[in-house]
Amino acid sequence: MLHVSIIVELIRARPRLLFWSAVAAQAVLWFLVPALFYTAPPGDLPYTLAIGHEYQLGSYLGPPFAFWLTELMFVLVGGSAVGIYLLAQVCIVVTYWAVFTLALAIVGLQHAAIATLLMVGISAFGMPTLEFGPAVVAMPLTALVFLHLWQAIGTGIRRSWYFLAVEMGLLLLTSYSGLIVLALVVLFIATTERGRATLEFAEPWIAGVILVAVLFPHLIWLDVAGDVIIPTWQRLRSAEAAETNLFAWIRLVGGIVIIHSGLVVIVLLASAWRLRDAADVPVLKRPPIDPFAHRFIYYFALAPAFIATVVAAILGLPTPIGGAAPLAVLSGLLVVVAAGDAIRFHRQRIVGLVWAMILVLPPIIAVLAIVVLPWVVAIDLTVVQPATAMGRFFGESFERRTGQKLAVIAGDPHTAALIALGAPSRPSLYLDAAPHHSPWVSAEDIKKKGAVVVLPTTDTAGAPPPAIKEHFPDLVPEVPRAFERAVQGRLPLLRIGWGMIRPQAEPTAAR
Repeated sequence: MLHVSIIVELIRARPRLLFWSAVAAQAVLWFLVPALFYTAPPGDLPYTLAIGHEYQLGSYLGPPFAFWLTELMFVLVGGSAVGIYLLAQVCIVVTYWAVFTLALAIVGLQHAAIATLLMVGISAFGMPTLEFGPAVVAMPLTALVFLHLWQAIGTGIRRSWYFLAVEMGLLLLTSYSGLIVLALVVLFIATTERGRATLEFAEPWIAGVILVAVLFPHLIWLDVAGDVIIPTWQRLRSAEAAETNLFAWIRLVGGIVIIHSGLVVIVLLASAWRLRDAADVPVLKRPPIDPFAHRFIYYFALAPAFIATVVAAILGLPTPIGGAAPLAVLSGLLVVVAAGDAIRFHRQRIVGLVWAMILVLPPIIAVLAIVVLPWVVAIDLTVVQPATAMGRFFGESFERRTGQKLAVIAGDPHTAALIALGAPSRPSLYLDAAPHHSPWVSAEDIKKKGAVVVLPTTDTAGAPPPAIKEHFPDLVPEVPRAFERAVQGRLPLLRIGWGMIRPQAEPTAAR
């Protein structure tokens, strides 16, 4: 007798409901975790906010759109990172919707639901999205580019060229990975009969004009930011480059495979792997796929990852160009297309249980880590550091002593970035160890406006290290300030050493 699990029955009868339920559950879980338990933004998000606050046309971390978007959302919700956590999940929902819509046009409703459900097994769509930045913004933009490119070429919807142009332009303003996607799109159009046929109409040429307008300042910024071509060519020609690049490329590819580990587990369990007897299992069928659609999915699911990892290996970068997350948006759909027109569903209940665990357990583990680790192993988690209290103390201390609002914060980069986020005056972050990474603050600005220099310390003297003393020779250390974390556990108080550089034209201090 054939038994059908609830998840298979939902795929058959209510695939849209299952899709939206899974997407909503993932978005809600990963929004609630930081909104309820984080007192400081995770990862590089403080730097993203510090850079976005300056509204530069670009930075050492790349094009500006994601930084502007982060700052705008932070301001709109009244100076809280909660809005950014919400924005991160909006990006995830849009990514899922774009992939589902693309899959619906290619493999049908049931297989489209399977393709998007498999994306839950890709770790890049979970906790890393909380570290909001260019890679997170690039995910929905990349998925939308693929969707509207298929509509423009695969189904002949000519107005999709305009959406494609806008999305590609925003992607170019978000991440350098946009250059790779743009090159692959142009190559695909030029090498396919359907692609070349679309060039007979005006829409793709109008889209091209829009892209050129967006790409031109992007290339100018790339040139101003630093010479990349010559060092890259020299590295390629070096004697050890081939071996070094090969091992670096293998490591980068291995990283992409690792983030797909959950997807691999689900696929193996649902397949006939290690099953001796061919059981009577449910079969989910679809009409045969257009061979052009096969080529489209294989090309855009694999080629961007290959190029991004090769370029990153050549440049000596630790991660693929643009991050790993945008490279995984078509992975679930690729598996479904490769599986054939009839998908046999083995180990239904185990697959359903494992899928639910992959969806629910990571956010639960993230919460347990915040609550338990400081008590068990005394690990200092940056997400429970008191960013608001730190920012308020140093901002108010500077204002009381100088009569001016704190305008510049420097010292230890992470600590300074948190204070720049929490201080009421939103001071500019100055990276004294690499001043060219913070061109919005000059030495003259520090003399004129003053600054607070901070550094973590474990003693009560708060003497600055030699590197800080070298950058700020006139700095007089103050008594370090101790702060209590949201979850203190067995950790000592968070002690911050600091010193003040007074403004040259200092008004009478407030009494």
